[in-house]
Amino acid sequence: MRVVPAFQFIALVLAALALIPAGAHFFELPNKMALDGQAYLTVQQIYAGWSLFGIALIGSLAANLALAVAVRRERIACVFATAAFASMLTVLLLFFAFVYPMNAATENWTVMPENWEALRMQWEYGHAVNAVLTFVAFVCVSLSVVVGRR
Repeated sequence: MRVVPAFQFIALVLAALALIPAGAHFFELPNKMALDGQAYLTVQQIYAGWSLFGIALIGSLAANLALAVAVRRERIACVFATAAFASMLTVLLLFFAFVYPMNAATENWTVMPENWEALRMQWEYGHAVNAVLTFVAFVCVSLSVVVGRR
């Protein structure tokens, strides 16, 4: 049994799962930026428990690395799998650099600090950039699967 199809499938599924919350954050941004402080704080409560999506993100990171190693002799497939890995790694790094500090400063948006608008902007745009990078990762892993040998 070849392990490459299993790695391809797992990498695709985990990238797709990581794309779900990323896409939600991306498409809700314009409406949430128009909310006043109290409404924004209320809406932010819908994200309780979303940290579990971190499992898909970490899993996608590992699966794309495993796929890159598995297809290392297939140059183009390996380049795309490596690009997917790099995109997901960047998502994780940007999350901890730009989004997580806002969660900490607001106690996961249960406290509204004085500078909440600046925190909101960093949180929302951090998620938007990560959504684009997660989509890039999904496209790259899909291309890796498509161009890989059968």
